[in-house]
Amino acid sequence: MPSGLLTLLDDIATLLDDVATMTKVAAKQTSGVLGDDLALNAEQVTGVQSARELPVVWAVFKGSALNKVILVPAALVISAVSTTLMTALLMAGGAFLCFEGFEKVAHRLMPHKAEDAEDEAHRQGHLKAVLDPAADVVAFERERVKGAIRTDLILSAEIIVISLNTVISEPLLRQALVLTAISALMTVGVYGLVAVIVKLDDLGLALNRQASAAAKALGKGLLLGAPLLMKGLSVAGTVALFLVGGGILAHGIPPIHHVVEQQPAVLGALINGGVGVIAGALLLAVVTLVKRLRAQA
Repeated sequence: MPSGLLTLLDDIATLLDDVATMTKVAAKQTSGVLGDDLALNAEQVTGVQSARELPVVWAVFKGSALNKVILVPAALVISAVSTTLMTALLMAGGAFLCFEGFEKVAHRLMPHKAEDAEDEAHRQGHLKAVLDPAADVVAFERERVKGAIRTDLILSAEIIVISLNTVISEPLLRQALVLTAISALMTVGVYGLVAVIVKLDDLGLALNRQASAAAKALGKGLLLGAPLLMKGLSVAGTVALFLVGGGILAHGIPPIHHVVEQQPAVLGALINGGVGVIAGALLLAVVTLVKRLRAQA
């Protein structure tokens, strides 16, 4: 009996060790999406009244956790039914990442008046909700939370599909454990960092009011650095979209995958990024053409 118990404990320890190793691999594969996830969610919370920032982050965190409770079993079922379907979903997810990345770049390089007007109206809505005591703050927060949860749903699906692809040959139990672990890590990590980011300006103001010269200097540094951090995360997230999305597409196209495998890591990453840029440009062109044809019709 003792030997049987020790064997069971050893098997459990081995399983957990394997799961930890595979989770690290999955986290590395999905780290590219993390930057975009972090930047998008921090941006979604921006504009909420300062005292309500953390409650809003908590509400989005709960919605994100629910998203993953639904997505993890769904991904496992789809994978068990058809690996071809899972591969197709993975390629579709990669294509969407490339499209999203190029859409951001195109918007920066070729802004459209209609979209700029919409963005300005959106910013004015933020300002009114923050400054106007008569504004329906509860309704404003509810819309922000819903928007953030919808964004999280898309990014969570991408993270889970990419993670599942790294352990697709493993037994079902290990797949489930890895997906559960990566979902928990990503959810806690992303929204923990979002909570810190949205409160950096408050921390900077608090430090700036201190008598200590060092505290004042740190406070000013945080106030100046918080916007730069947001911009940096946005840029890193966009680059990650091309690298991750292009890598997924390249992996699914045997000739390109064969070329990438023969290159050093840095050059392989550049090829993946190039594939992502090209795919994103083509998809954006197709979507734009379809929109124009519909508008003419």
